[in-house]
Amino acid sequence: MLKVNIVRVNKNAILPRYATQHAAGMDIAACLDVPLTIQPSETVLVPTGLAVELPEGYEAQLRPRSGLALKYAISLPNAPATIDADYRGEVKVILVNLGQEPFCVNHGDRIAQMVIARYEHAELQEVEELSRTPRGSGGFGHTGV
Repeated sequence: MLKVNIVRVNKNAILPRYATQHAAGMDIAACLDVPLTIQPSETVLVPTGLAVELPEGYEAQLRPRSGLALKYAISLPNAPATIDADYRGEVKVILVNLGQEPFCVNHGDRIAQMVIARYEHAELQEVEELSRTPRGSGGFGHTGV
């Protein structure tokens, strides 16, 4: 199992955890002194009170929680958000209220999922032309909806 160092930059922070044995993402919680109300169409930055040290070649992706999205239209506008391996600051989550009602976030509420993923750097090679494929440049629904 991959080891990732984590620090509570706020003593009240709640460590992320996997909700089930085969969950891909760890639930990550808000770390707040007072409740935070997100108005409809409002975007806010929510602290977690945590900082992580990811191994080289890994990133942490922050993703919406499906229950918050379905029941309250709360999402992450930059999903998946990326935490780079060389970032050492506090992890914060951008939340947006896409619903019609205000939504209250309390300390300890699970607001996102964090997935640790491996990545590789690519070396881009500029060429005059790309190889041809049957698909070509078709995209954005070209095969139907």
